[in-house]
Amino acid sequence: MIRFNHVSITYGNGVSGLKDASFHIPRGQFVFLTGHSGAGKSSILSLIFAEQKPTEGEVKVSGYQISKLTAREIPRLRRRLGIVFQDFRLLEYRTVEENVAFALEVTGARHESIPNRVMRALTQVGLASKARGYPKELSGGEQQRVAIARALVNDPHILIADEPTGNLDERATRGIFQLLREINAGGTVVVMATHDMELVRDTGFRTIELKNGRVVYDSGVDDAEAAP
Repeated sequence: MIRFNHVSITYGNGVSGLKDASFHIPRGQFVFLTGHSGAGKSSILSLIFAEQKPTEGEVKVSGYQISKLTAREIPRLRRRLGIVFQDFRLLEYRTVEENVAFALEVTGARHESIPNRVMRALTQVGLASKARGYPKELSGGEQQRVAIARALVNDPHILIADEPTGNLDERATRGIFQLLREINAGGTVVVMATHDMELVRDTGFRTIELKNGRVVYDSGVDDAEAAP
């Protein structure tokens, strides 16, 4: 599903965001990206989402080679991806269901199919009863659930979660993480960037740790090599 092969990225100011990164994330896996601020997590996510192209090396995502994507192919790739941010990025003056529907409208979904798809996504995240409420009426955890529903409504193959619990208390964090686990159990690849090492240690999911743009630890590789 996702493959990085000796990938480096250098920004216009000469700063290196990623250095010779290689890893493969197969179908159905849940992977944590960890590391301090500036370690390279955001660079990896931006490459997966085709916001940027690698300076060196090869990135393949759901059958697409990122460095060779045309302007027409980028939206096709992104319809296979869902993305969730730390700050929710909800539209304040739209209802919950309108926020989720917006993700379908911009991808050209058939108008008559939108209400049912929106309600299915809201039911999946446990917020069907809040469909006509507004973001300001919800808790932080509920707002993040709306953001996850918006990411899920196009039935993505891959869900990217960029510090999705960074603004939440411990209880809401556990609820959001459990929801992401359920989404992954349904077959969706989940790639979650996080600073919450306690959460990472408690799960046993694969962890890719970055430092100064380099992959310094990959439990998916290191654990396999350690096995008899």
